[in-house]
Amino acid sequence: MKIVVIGAGAMGSIYGGHLSINNEVYMVDTNQTVVDKINSDGLKIDEDGVTNVYHPKAVTTTEGIGNVDLVILFVKAIFSRSALEGNKNLIGPNTRVLTLQNGAGHEDLLKEFVPVEHVVIGTTEDNGAVLDFGHIRRGGVGRTNVGLLTEDTDGFLPTLKESFDSCGFQVKIHENIQQLIWDKLFTNVSLSAVTGILQVDMGYIASNEYAWKMTVKLIHEAVETAKALGLTCDEETITEKVRKTSEDSPNGRTSIRVDLEAGRRTEVDTISGAVVRAAARCNVAVPTHEFVVNMVHAMEGRPR
Repeated sequence: MKIVVIGAGAMGSIYGGHLSINNEVYMVDTNQTVVDKINSDGLKIDEDGVTNVYHPKAVTTTEGIGNVDLVILFVKAIFSRSALEGNKNLIGPNTRVLTLQNGAGHEDLLKEFVPVEHVVIGTTEDNGAVLDFGHIRRGGVGRTNVGLLTEDTDGFLPTLKESFDSCGFQVKIHENIQQLIWDKLFTNVSLSAVTGILQVDMGYIASNEYAWKMTVKLIHEAVETAKALGLTCDEETITEKVRKTSEDSPNGRTSIRVDLEAGRRTEVDTISGAVVRAAARCNVAVPTHEFVVNMVHAMEGRPR
């Protein structure tokens, strides 16, 4: 397949590097140093105790590449619109766009650029970290979960699975991918939001009765919204899972907490904000989530 990966951070590099084994892959990034390093020395990924070198083509502009089979978004969600706007030239009548980004509701934006049947959404269990320009450490390895919003009448997902699996991934196709995305979202909309606002590590949430009360309220609102969407979820099980995550990661730092601490914009609109938007469509009241979204945005605007 002809694939463009937008974003050469840790995850974009892991996917772009491995997919280049059996595909024509272009990695797009705004950092000229990263692009130059990949093109001159190859993309280095530390994995399985060795450093492997891959050779995707890195670019700062996709001008001249033409239409592709697949665009994979690996930018922070707040940059998704500008990334797609700036690379419309890649999208032809048969192009699919895949998001494995954190949070939910990304399909609302993707549908503005491709037909709904060409939107692929999912999650990844892989993780990694940037060590240097063009040098990544691949940490945990797991499944790449994907699904469509409509019936796969063209049989694209089996083609994607074959291509990805041949490059070292483990793709699982889901009939109801939204169920999986929301199962992951329950933890993010509770722990990420509250640790961000309080600027505390994850372990604090389960240990403080007031922080925990707020977290439980967020879980309840998210569960009610998910049920209104037709998803299956057990509130007691989810709550216990979130509590255990907090207790098992006493020094864990969520992305919203880290971004606020660094004075950066957060992805709250695709995490807690995803619940707010879905709840509005289903006429479910989520006042705690609305408060959280407003509070995080207010904290983003603080003078440094």
